Amino acid sequence: MKQYSCLWFFVLMMVTNTSWAYGSSSSPKACAKPEFTNFVPAENAEVATGSTFSFIASANTFPNTITVTVKGLPATLKVTPRNEGGFQVSGTIPSSLKGDYARIVITADGQNNCKGGGGWLVKIAE
Repeated sequence: MKQYSCLWFFVLMMVTNTSWAYGSSSSPKACAKPEFTNFVPAENAEVATGSTFSFIASANTFPNTITVTVKGLPATLKVTPRNEGGFQVSGTIPSSLKGDYARIVITADGQNNCKGGGGWLVKIAE
């Protein structure tokens, strides 16, 4: 009886080692979301209507997917590659916005179908 117990032990060891060698088929791909930094003007700063804003998008951002809305209104953008990596993005605040707070909302796609977002709040003068 002892021989059979040892035999089952070795069979189980072989099966377990073989299954571990292949790894998990459900392991997720690494996702590095696009990041946004260096917001100009600063958070909660008061700006004139029609003034410009800018920020830097990380190097893993697909530049043609960057979209910006200011209080729900689309902003026209200029995207320029940077020598240090990433992209310099600039735009203007729509002139129809006056005397109110507005959130500048950024969305973009990155590598491996990762979506990133960010933004900041500014006060628009009358």
